[in-house]
Amino acid sequence: MCGITGWVSFQRDLTSRRDEVAAMTATQECRGPDASGVWLAPHVGLGHRRLAVIDIEGGVQPMTVETPDGTVAMTYSGEAYNFTELRDELRRRGHDFRTASDTEVVLRGYLEWGEGLAERLNGMYAFAIWDGRVEKLVLIRDRMGIKPLYVYPTDDGVLFGSEPKAILANPLAEPVVELDGLRELISFCKTPGHAVWAGMREVLPGTVVTVDRSGLREHTYWKLEAVEHPDDTETTVARVRELLDDIVRRQLVADVPRCVLLSGGLDSSAITALSGLQLAERGERVRSFAVDFVGQAENFKADELRPTPDTPYVHDVAEHVGTEHRDIVLDHKALADPEVRRAAVAARDFPAGLGDMDSSLYLLFKAIREHSTVALSGESADEIFGGYRWFHEPEVQRADMFPWIATALNAPHKDAGLLDPDLTSALDMAAYTRDRYAEAVAEVPGRDGEDEHERRMRRSCYLHLTRFVRMLLDRKDRMSMAVGLEVRVPFCDHRLVEYVFNTPWSMKTFDGREKSLLRGAARDVLPKSVAERVKSPYPSTQDVHYVAELQRQVSDLVSADHQVLGLFRRDQVAEVTRRAPAEVDGLQRGSLEKILDFATWLDIRRPTLKLS
Repeated sequence: MCGITGWVSFQRDLTSRRDEVAAMTATQECRGPDASGVWLAPHVGLGHRRLAVIDIEGGVQPMTVETPDGTVAMTYSGEAYNFTELRDELRRRGHDFRTASDTEVVLRGYLEWGEGLAERLNGMYAFAIWDGRVEKLVLIRDRMGIKPLYVYPTDDGVLFGSEPKAILANPLAEPVVELDGLRELISFCKTPGHAVWAGMREVLPGTVVTVDRSGLREHTYWKLEAVEHPDDTETTVARVRELLDDIVRRQLVADVPRCVLLSGGLDSSAITALSGLQLAERGERVRSFAVDFVGQAENFKADELRPTPDTPYVHDVAEHVGTEHRDIVLDHKALADPEVRRAAVAARDFPAGLGDMDSSLYLLFKAIREHSTVALSGESADEIFGGYRWFHEPEVQRADMFPWIATALNAPHKDAGLLDPDLTSALDMAAYTRDRYAEAVAEVPGRDGEDEHERRMRRSCYLHLTRFVRMLLDRKDRMSMAVGLEVRVPFCDHRLVEYVFNTPWSMKTFDGREKSLLRGAARDVLPKSVAERVKSPYPSTQDVHYVAELQRQVSDLVSADHQVLGLFRRDQVAEVTRRAPAEVDGLQRGSLEKILDFATWLDIRRPTLKLS
């Protein structure tokens, strides 16, 4: 995994602009701590930061191939899990390889198939190819949007990068956030293509973008389609297992130490168990890591959102599979450390307001990186198999709104109560989310003959796979790459996504519960406690000392008259900081987290806010 960036300018000679391209590249050092490279030609500069995972010695980038008609160069981030099959095919077609890397396979695949290469790849990737034969830039992003990629069109070309910070390091890019950008920051409904920063866009998943002298164009090479599901339930469960076995086998390939992320839930436990089986065949033992909080097991209080603590189930799986397991136990001081918050906000490039859930993920990944370079995660199974509680609530199923916003567990924009009233009026978040929802629903594919309930559940699955999961994938990518850890997400294999998307909702719930297909496919490798466990989301600390530290830090912002207070109701913010920590409810705690994240973001990025 790596960080990529670049600059195309058809009216400048970029061979004299190494410093600017190097500065863009340097912003992503954390994504690629092992090596750095810059390649320049008259109208293009490519930058690369490398995290060496496959072919440690041979996969140096940017990588070039000289052809009779000009140089073809590439800066690549990601993993092509089918690179060995593609390499064999390319060899049969006459290609010679200098390295054992998947990078060279992708580059030579472009020489053979052009932009059609995208449809042949299985993996997570975002890469840029400069085709010097025709002076054209080609940008390709994976189908599910696992790896990030952003573009910033200029008057004579484009800037691009794995992260906005790389683009903003170029003097041509202005760090401006307008009302729509701020709406994205607080809406909890990530709009495809939106990048928060004015003038910048996210390359859509499953998309190829080309840039030449005639301008920027894009075309979609993959999207979810509605097709008839031909298999019965028994066959479907068997096919899901068959796919998972193949996916895990492919994603365990690495030339560096690897591990699994284990939460004790069905998703991560299934990946852990299947990894354990496959590694045992090679005489290896799988490593597993889990996050926990000081005193959480003893003091855990069940609520509607999190009915059970993770740790007992984590240990059940670790013992059942025989993993080499380690708990990463965090205290309130580490979680509330302003430097940890600063690192998390800097990694994400925007203030997510998730507080300890971001800080703990960052600290977990940082600890894992001391032992492993690659980790497999259970992310995305809930979106694919229908795991969230709100999937199964009739009132949410019928609501004309994003399900995760419609649910009573996450009522829309309640934290806006602490926002400045003039800003609240200008944002008009109800209208914004309503419009984004209408756009999303208009995309949903359908099949003739589906009844109303089936159409609604297909719509819900589509919204999760094209909106909700992308927020989670972006978070996972940013927090992991901030410490140079590559996290792979087996459930995002497009073959599995396509197959399960088209199974009827009755089949997804055939045992009367959530994630029936996954439970059926993995039950034989899981302890009974985990196979029967009720869904519990990523954990959050319940330590009141953590809340007290949030209050203290926000109180300091009030005393210092920090500019962030211009976005919020100062008097109400101050009142929340004076409450007894145990009396601060979840929404108020979330507002404190958001204030601290916004303040940190303003300090780091110093954006120009245009809010009128």
